[in-house]
Amino acid sequence: MDPAASTSSREDGDTSESHHAQDDDFTLRAVLAGLLIGCLLAFTNLYLGLQSGWISIMSLQSSLLGFALFRVIPRQINLVGRRFVLMSSPFTPQENVLVQTTAAAVGVMPLSAGLVGVIPALKKLTWDKDGSGPIDLDFLQLLGWCFALAYFGVFFASPLREPMIVREKLTFPSGTATAQLIGVLHNKPLLTQRASTARGFRRRSHALDEAEAGEEDDERTALLSSQHRPASSDRDQNEAEASDRDNAGVDAISGSKGWKALAWAFSGSAGFTVLSYYIPVLYAMPLFDFLPPHNLAAMWGFWFTPSLNYIGQGIIMGLPTTVSMTAGALVGWAVLSPLAYYQGWAPGHPLDSETGSKGWILWISLAIMCSESIVGLAALVASNGLRDLKSWTARKYDRAGGRDQGDEDVDVDHEPAHRQTPTSWVVVGLVGSTVVAVVLIYVAFGAEGISPWATLLGIAMASLFAILGIRALGETDLNPVSGIGKISQLIFALVQPGNVVANLIAGGISEAGAMQAGDLMQDYKTGHLVGASPRSQFKGQLIGSTLGIVISSFAYKLYTDAYEIPGPQFPAPTAAVWLNLARLVNRGHLPDKVKLFMIVFGAVFAVSGLIKTLARTKALHDQGTVGNSTAGKIAKLVPSGIAFAVGMLNTPNFSLARLVGGLIAHWYYARNRHRVDAAKTPAALAGIGIIIVASGFVLGEGAASIVTLLLKQNGAQAWTCAGCRGGCGGGCS
Repeated sequence: MDPAASTSSREDGDTSESHHAQDDDFTLRAVLAGLLIGCLLAFTNLYLGLQSGWISIMSLQSSLLGFALFRVIPRQINLVGRRFVLMSSPFTPQENVLVQTTAAAVGVMPLSAGLVGVIPALKKLTWDKDGSGPIDLDFLQLLGWCFALAYFGVFFASPLREPMIVREKLTFPSGTATAQLIGVLHNKPLLTQRASTARGFRRRSHALDEAEAGEEDDERTALLSSQHRPASSDRDQNEAEASDRDNAGVDAISGSKGWKALAWAFSGSAGFTVLSYYIPVLYAMPLFDFLPPHNLAAMWGFWFTPSLNYIGQGIIMGLPTTVSMTAGALVGWAVLSPLAYYQGWAPGHPLDSETGSKGWILWISLAIMCSESIVGLAALVASNGLRDLKSWTARKYDRAGGRDQGDEDVDVDHEPAHRQTPTSWVVVGLVGSTVVAVVLIYVAFGAEGISPWATLLGIAMASLFAILGIRALGETDLNPVSGIGKISQLIFALVQPGNVVANLIAGGISEAGAMQAGDLMQDYKTGHLVGASPRSQFKGQLIGSTLGIVISSFAYKLYTDAYEIPGPQFPAPTAAVWLNLARLVNRGHLPDKVKLFMIVFGAVFAVSGLIKTLARTKALHDQGTVGNSTAGKIAKLVPSGIAFAVGMLNTPNFSLARLVGGLIAHWYYARNRHRVDAAKTPAALAGIGIIIVASGFVLGEGAASIVTLLLKQNGAQAWTCAGCRGGCGGGCS
């Protein structure tokens, strides 16, 4: 690391920032805040995952909530006559990074540990189809399983920070957006912006003689220090106006108006969720079957669920994704499902996943997921390989010509060694977590489930897949964990043929490694831009994962005690995908006539996935955002195969509410686009108001799900079942 770069990037900071340059950013208050937010995220993601198979990491929302939490904490509190100081110093951007890192580690555990996919799939095993009875882990076994999967992905990721973030400068769009938001919230420029300014001054100084270089140093010091002072009257008027706009943006987010909107959205969503438990028709409104006994539309899953949670998710997803999801629901449930039913290919009730068309169209959904994931991942690897080769050739040419562009092309790692994660931690942790994982998985499932050597092979494969997943996340903002899990299932059909249990476990191991590694690497990107200690983030990730093990296991057991999972109210759709693929690759067979549809839909979305991946990658590489370039427009217009498949997996009510959210977001952005462009609002602030409201919608229902869960366990019944046609929960399910 260039000492001059380190000095220049820090010399403009205030007292608190200088302190963080020397010491670790790790603070107890930030970790506690992250754990608190993370618990809410974990319950929300488990609830969403078991219902529809779609979860959100919500790093940006965690930063918002962390900032809001520290704004409402009083400076001092008086308890039993004693005064305790809670906020002896301001809440810093580096602490905000630690909050969102810790919160995301807790919140993502339901997916990382397979609690929304692999574990429910194990409960659906049958002796005649799988050679094993249902496997229902008790609480201690579930804790052991989660503990086995929680850490090795974290240790995979840590050594990849320097090559992928510092040297290659992968975009990680969500991580970058979170960093920009943190910078706006705290009114601090990102460190990489200051470092690039400093590098510009250093390059200019090489062209000057000693006297001129001295003057240049004075100019550099004056300009860098001015970044923390208000614009003076002799500055350019445009710069002053830009500063005023930034301050206005901070006021809009951190002022009482923004947090009142968050509070109202949270309360409204939570209240409606509890009310819909007692009046289930509010959550399953008939679309076409208004008069009893007509039930034709509900027979095919067509009712409307006005969940503010789903609407909030739709706002966050955006219109293109929600349109793809709704298109999948319509094709699956208005075309393919009736076709299979009336042709006799799936003669059972349409909503029956065993004999009905729900189970029949699941295979088509599986083909779409596999084809787009595998082809898209292969395209991404090939694209990056060609780009890396061109970059290497260009650097070799520049060196041959006597030019060295390394200082311009490589980002500066402004973190000194004592703020980095020690190599000894990574080595010991990787070896230790691998050994522990092999032992705990053997204890939980025995040799009949998966052999210890096969578990070790699965972890080794997970490390390779984690690298692919991280690169995909860095390039496209999508971590293809579902595709990675399915590739592992295909491989393990050869490693332990005929063993469905081993197949599911191996897929879960690979998914966990890719998920944990991608989560931490995205957090590292945020920390790199803000100037947070990687060591601090690493510790926050481990602490968050540890609490996530306990919270997620406890929450899952609460749900399985109160509801049938998979069942009518929590179908756990991804569990069916895992199990059906495991059965297919282990000498299974396909339902009647579905093979042709799988080939056609798989081929279509393999092509669309290839186009979408390449277009999105080019747009992000060229501009740092999908944007409105030609490649960006193509990436937006081509439908998402994964979203299409998820829409097909679920009954239409899950997708229709999300489409409403996508339409609201589109209307909001279109209405405010000219205003934002005219004001030159920073990218991190564009649309932040509606994101705050959407976050309140999502988290409100997640928090209320704890209340309805307790109501269910205590035998609370619906007040009335009037109007119910299908999808009704509470006592009417």
